Amino acid sequence: MDKELEKEAVTEEELTEETNEENAEQAPEQESTDSAEQEAEAPEESAEEKLQKELDEQKDKYLRLLAEYDNFRKRSAKERLELMETAKGDAVSEILPVLDNFERALGTETQDEAYKSGVEMIFKQFGDALSKLGVEVIDPTGQEFDPNIANAVNQIEDENLGENVVAQTFQKGYKVGGRVIRYAMVVVANP
Repeated sequence: MDKELEKEAVTEEELTEETNEENAEQAPEQESTDSAEQEAEAPEESAEEKLQKELDEQKDKYLRLLAEYDNFRKRSAKERLELMETAKGDAVSEILPVLDNFERALGTETQDEAYKSGVEMIFKQFGDALSKLGVEVIDPTGQEFDPNIANAVNQIEDENLGENVVAQTFQKGYKVGGRVIRYAMVVVANP
């Protein structure tokens, strides 16, 4: 029996050694399997990161395109308004000599009151139409001379007026919006 016990003990020792050897052999395999799984997960993570990065780039491109379109839309609307103002100013500047002639006709003495009231009505109607179009009259008489709205065609010395004051307006000026379409022609006192 002792021999049998010895055989069993030797067999158990051999089994333990074999198990340890197998475990030792499997451990590197298991480690390599674990690292292979980690490596497999790493590409998946980098693929996700790559997709996220690509998504972020596309989102950035989209936002930039959207902002660029919005700027284009605003710029186009502004250009359209400026073009309308320019066209309106050009059309009104062609009509202004007619308005000047009506104004001269009003200043002319006449015996026919019906004729005079007719000219006054036409002049008033003409002025109202220009006001609806946003045309403003520039008449700087009595104000300080401003070269941005008037052209000085003469100078006089007048003790009653201050320095650099518009004494007389020969021809009224007009502007549409902020743009002067015709400068007023004035006489400046005490320049």
